[in-house]
Parts: sequence; structure tokens; C-alpha cells
Amino acid sequence: MLTRYMAGAVLARTGDEMSGPALLVTGLAVTGSPLLASSVLAGLTISAAVGGPLLGVLLDRARRPGKVLGWCLAGYAGGLLMVVGGMAGRVPGAVLAGVAVVTGLLGPALTGGWTAQLPLVAGAGRLGRATAFDSMSYNVAGLAGPALVGVIASAGGGVMAALVSVGMLVAALPAAHGLPSPDPRPADGDGGARPAGGEGGSRPAGGDGGVAGWRVVREEVRAGFRAIVSNGTLRRATVASMVSCCGLAMVVVSAPVLGARLSGESGPGALLLAVIAAGGLVANAVLSRTSRWAAGVQAAGTAVLGAGVVVMACAETYWMAVVGAAVAGAGEGPQLTALFAVRHREAPARLRGQVFTTGASLKITSFAIGSAAAGPLAAYDVSLALLAGAALQAAAVAVLVARRRAARDG
Repeated sequence: MLTRYMAGAVLARTGDEMSGPALLVTGLAVTGSPLLASSVLAGLTISAAVGGPLLGVLLDRARRPGKVLGWCLAGYAGGLLMVVGGMAGRVPGAVLAGVAVVTGLLGPALTGGWTAQLPLVAGAGRLGRATAFDSMSYNVAGLAGPALVGVIASAGGGVMAALVSVGMLVAALPAAHGLPSPDPRPADGDGGARPAGGEGGSRPAGGDGGVAGWRVVREEVRAGFRAIVSNGTLRRATVASMVSCCGLAMVVVSAPVLGARLSGESGPGALLLAVIAAGGLVANAVLSRTSRWAAGVQAAGTAVLGAGVVVMACAETYWMAVVGAAVAGAGEGPQLTALFAVRHREAPARLRGQVFTTGASLKITSFAIGSAAAGPLAAYDVSLALLAGAALQAAAVAVLVARRRAARDG
């Protein structure tokens, strides 16, 4: 079951990692300008902040969360297909952006929504190692996705790359549908039975069912946010991950600019992102058990990530930038694994889906903010943009360390 889960996760996340570059390549090929594709990508990103909590409610209340996850994958793939077809057919950009916004509501299903189902597959005894493997799937996707787009787009164009991306999302559907159902009995410490409408519950009935249903959804969304805010460990991990992700976005935006400055071409800059992903993959393979010291690993990983970004900012040669990217990846990989371990350990069982999808939405929003801020900074001075990204990693470490120390002293 775990093997099937991992195969589906790698397929879905690689398809997701391919979608952005494929849309950019398609937009450039059709219009000659990145403006259309960038507006579509902005729509996909922004709406995730709204979609995450709502998806969490659906997953937590579902008798078959895998089935809900499958429908989300199908909807996301269908939305991407409509956007790509619209680009090729010269549909107005405003219409495509609107489709992207609706599609983006389902985006957190590919990240937090999928990971939230891991305890159903692995069980408590294997959860630590399974969490490391799950976070490695992000690194694999980060490596394979852009590389596949480059190869396929060179051979068959951006539309073909986008179609392969959609095909990978569709190929993940059987794994999603095959996920097991949760135990209807309340687990110890999970805060009670599953909400009404979940396994063993009943849905609102009667003429005001729609109104009652929305009230339930609203209360469930609030419960998910309360679960994060009220738990000190979970709150610190979430806030720190948001700050760190904002800084990581600055690295992603700056990498092509740095590559162009050091090598004369932007292509080698994109390879720096692959080096970061590879560093994370190797580090996670070495440090496959982090659940016991998750909070400490998250802080240490964030510090190493920041140190690598500083090396990139100070690089005078391309190979020095490669070393910095490898160091950054060595921190980013375990950092993500530790974050997942904290969520699995601290989230109430009946709200686990909401905690994961809400956390994913908050990180996606932070990434969007960091990307927007990094553009002008990188255009002015790429080293300054990278140092800003490193400073945000230091701030994230401070969130993890200072508040935990204050809690011990209190």
C-alpha cells in the first residue's frame, strides 16, 4: 500500500512541477511574451489560499478521502487542460486567468491533501520513515518536473509538455482512489469522533440543509485554524515554514538571474534549482528518521538552507553557486520532512486533513509574496535578493528557537 501511495504521490507532484514551466513555455510560444502565462500562474497560486482549508474539511469529513482526493486530481488536470487548450486557441487572457483561479482551488490536494492521508497507509509504526519518503517525493518531483519539460518541449513543444503533465496527474488517480478509509472509531487524543458527515456520522438533512451545511463547513474551517493556532509546537512550525518559504521563493526567482550573471546564460541558473532539489533528496535519504527530533531538525535544516543561500549570494563563480545550492538543498530537504513529522504528530486525527491543506495554502501564499518581492530586488541586485532570502531563513530559525526557549523558561 505504501509503495502504491508513493508512486501516486511522485506522479501527481511531478505533474504539478511540470505544469508551471509547461504553461510558461506554451505562453511564450503562443504570444511571444511571458505575461499571459505569468497571470495564469498567479491565478493558480493565489486561489490555493482559499482552497486549502475547504479541501481539508472535505477530506476530514469524507468516508472515502481517497475518492475526494481523486476528484480533486481529476479537476486540477481538467483545469490545466482547459488553460492549455485556451492558450493554443487564443482564448482571452482574462478568461484563462479565471479558469486558473478556479483550478487553483484544488492545488493543495497535490501537496498537503495527499500527505494528510499518509497515516492511513503507513500506520504509527512506520510513519517516521514514510514521512521521510513522502518529503523525498517532493525533491524527486522538483528534479524531474522541470527537466522533463525541457526535454519534451525541445522535441514536441510546450503544448506537448503540458499534455504530459496532465497525463501524469491522471495516472495518479488509481493510487488516490485506492487509499484506505479511516477507522470510524475515535483515536486516543484525537479530540473526539469524526465530524458529522464523516465515517459514522450523518449529514445535515431537511429543507435548510444547504445553510446548515455551510455553517458546518465554516465551523470546521475555524476548527482547523484553531488546531494550528492553539498548539504552540504546530503554530511555531507553521509560521516558520511560511517565513522560510517566502525566502525560498526569492531563491527560485533569483537563480536564473544569478546563472546569467555568472555564466552568461539563464539556463545554468535553472540548473541551480535542480541542484537544490538533489541536495534535499540526498539529505533525506541519509536522515530518514526525523520524527523524534522534528522541531530541532526543522530549525537546523532552515539554518543550513540559509547558509547555502548566503554562499550563493556571495558566489563569484558558477561552481561556487552550485556548492551553495547543494548546501541549501541539504537543509531544505530535512526541513520539509521535519515539518511533516510535526504536523502528523501534533494535528488532531479528525482535523489532520485541514491542518495539512491549510498549512500548504499558507506556504503557497507566502511563496507568492516572496516571488513578488524578489522580482524587483533581483532586477536591481541579485545578491541583495538572495541575502534577503537568507535573512528570512534566519527569521524562521528565530521563530522556532526563541519561542520554544521562552516556553521552557516559562
